[in-house]
Amino acid sequence: MAEPVSLPPVPQVWSVASLLLAVSDALAARFSACAVQGELSGFTRAASGHCYFTLKDGDGEAASLRCAMFRRAASLLDFSPRDGQQVELRGRIAVYEPRGEMQFVVESMRAVGAGSLYEQFLRLKAKLQAEGLFDAGRKKPLPRHPARVGVLTSLAGAALHDVLTTIARRAPHVAVVVYPSLVQGADAPEAILAALAAVDTRREVDILIVARGGGSIEDLWAFNDERVVRTVANLSVPTIAGVGHETDVTLVDFAADLRAATPTAAAELAAPARDELLAQLDGLAQLVARRVRQRLDREAQRLDQRALQLARPTAWIHRAATRLQSADVRLRQALHSGLSRASQASLRMADRWRHAGTIRRLQAQSRLETLAMRLASLDPLRVLARGYTLVLDDEGRALMSARATRPGQTVAIRWTDATLPARLDPAVGGDREGE
Repeated sequence: MAEPVSLPPVPQVWSVASLLLAVSDALAARFSACAVQGELSGFTRAASGHCYFTLKDGDGEAASLRCAMFRRAASLLDFSPRDGQQVELRGRIAVYEPRGEMQFVVESMRAVGAGSLYEQFLRLKAKLQAEGLFDAGRKKPLPRHPARVGVLTSLAGAALHDVLTTIARRAPHVAVVVYPSLVQGADAPEAILAALAAVDTRREVDILIVARGGGSIEDLWAFNDERVVRTVANLSVPTIAGVGHETDVTLVDFAADLRAATPTAAAELAAPARDELLAQLDGLAQLVARRVRQRLDREAQRLDQRALQLARPTAWIHRAATRLQSADVRLRQALHSGLSRASQASLRMADRWRHAGTIRRLQAQSRLETLAMRLASLDPLRVLARGYTLVLDDEGRALMSARATRPGQTVAIRWTDATLPARLDPAVGGDREGE
């Protein structure tokens, strides 16, 4: 009798949700708290405050990890994450079940490596900006037509070739002076400072291009050196910064008088195109020639008009006689009008004087009558007419009191219609008081 054949065990059949939940639990048990380091890529911050990005392997391996940092953790960040930045993440591995994807749920993020350089960049930028080193008022104007252009860059770099090729193509008449320098590495800041000192000392160029090709933040760090930045800002020669590519930014870009996106763009800004200048000159020459012809035509017409006028002197004499007659008529009219106005003014003045004399005479007559009435009211004869008498002494003076008389004195008594002499009784005299 044959032995029974043993069949392999039937594997458990999972639903999708159950399998993902089991995987999530396994990952949570194994990687509930872990740290990972890499390079940020595709960093975005949603309107909800959550952040989503991919963490790439920092060693160049083709590996990436989807990450999610929710609003609570994102609010604790003390820097602004950006693509290409090296960071260290702490969190846990989880499975995003709707898409069946593994993701890293970030609880904290810390900048490392190039990230710390970027923080140094931001701090130094804020410091120099607060000092006013990047103010627009410090910028020097660029010469429109430089005769000599200086280029500070590495002799071995592609930036020098790009600048020389561009200037030779656009402005072959412009001379180029190269100031060779290291542009990368620990010794680069000192080399750049030496080249800048040569530019300021020799004063042989009208404008200076500081150029370098693109690279990482470490590669371009010499152009973030504080001494280099300050020297560029205080350079006596107008400076164009053409460091890196369009997305690369260094502090020299802010300190220079003008920033160009690339070394080629810097060369185009420094040296105007000769063909364009020649075209402008041609246009100006044509404009000047046209204006000269127009002026000559106008002057020729004026000359013809003057010649016609000189050919007919009688017309001048006739016009002059007409103007003279017109002036004579206006003079006569003005004289007649002036005399008429003066006569009318004299008549008005005479009327005013007559009227004023009449008023003065009436006023004087009224005053005279008033004074006569006042004088009449003081006339003593009018008092006598009311039955009073007036006693006069022998000199005709009125005796106003009995004390003024003498016994036996001769007096005159006056009534309103007659005066009679009298003698005072000797028994009556001025010494009798109280009677």
